Amino acid sequence: MVGNILKDLWDVLKDVLMITGFVFMMMLVIEYANVQTRGQWQKLLTGKKWRQYLFAALMGILPGCLGSFAVVTLYTHNIISLGALVTTMIATSGDEAFVMLALFPVKAILLNVILFGIGMGAGVLTDLLLKKHRVRYASFHELPLHEETCACFRPSQIIPQLRDCSLPRFLLMLFLLLCLVGFVTGIIGENEWSWIRVTLVLVSAVSLFIVSTVPEHFLREHLWKHVAIKHIPQIFFWTLGAMLVIKIFLANLTIEQWLQQSRYIVLIIACLVGLIPESGPHIVFVTMYAQHLIPFSILLASSIVQDGHGMLPLLAQSRREFGLVKLLNFLVGISIGLLGLWMKV
Repeated sequence: MVGNILKDLWDVLKDVLMITGFVFMMMLVIEYANVQTRGQWQKLLTGKKWRQYLFAALMGILPGCLGSFAVVTLYTHNIISLGALVTTMIATSGDEAFVMLALFPVKAILLNVILFGIGMGAGVLTDLLLKKHRVRYASFHELPLHEETCACFRPSQIIPQLRDCSLPRFLLMLFLLLCLVGFVTGIIGENEWSWIRVTLVLVSAVSLFIVSTVPEHFLREHLWKHVAIKHIPQIFFWTLGAMLVIKIFLANLTIEQWLQQSRYIVLIIACLVGLIPESGPHIVFVTMYAQHLIPFSILLASSIVQDGHGMLPLLAQSRREFGLVKLLNFLVGISIGLLGLWMKV
């Protein structure tokens, strides 16, 4: 009994470390790219809205949650719109995408194509209806641009900086090195080598390079004070709390017992379960579809509402924004599901 509890806690902690580590590294890389280019790269996403929706939809249909984490990071930096975030969260199926590709690959590809289109449409509609919506909470911010020129890579200064390594640089390097080792060995993240594991390793290696080579001013002002101190503890503890609650809830509840014979009740339950910010509950409906127990429309609705772990970093930043995105996804999912059931899809 105690052994099972400790195993569950360790599994939760590994997931939390993976999520927090990846979000931190994405924020770090974005910060670095923003200062190096003085924000010019943002024009690719802020110049034309259709680029945001296209990028967001592509990030969403990537199997797993890494694309979702990246888009949440961009949203919290005011680089992409609410509609683009909604696009990603509708398009994504989280880790369940791998399960669906294994169980019914043709239908899984069709599902992703449909999610891509619905996500794009919902994103455009969201920005049209909520065009006055702005990220205006204290935990959200624009990427800071300093007026002075910041040479973030000075080869002649790397060795002296490492020789006289400051405490912030040492702590960041140690954290990133532990993440890199964890990803390479499979202790954190994916157990098997996949594109997700390769991505985690590459991003952590790039992040370690950045922290090891940037000037002290950039490290302290941009990476340490702005990213590590201001955001990461909040993301870690909110993610940990949410996942512990979910773990305890799911351990004492058999979702299958909720399911009734009525397809409309099953649809509502599927969409409600999709509100849980976790990769796992959705597998119930994936399995039921694979066994021909539910129609495609219910699987589609469930996929629209659920987003794996993708929304956990946003939950840590703003509960109100989290609730708004989840509400929009739920409304889209239940509407598409009802339409599908009416059309007997």
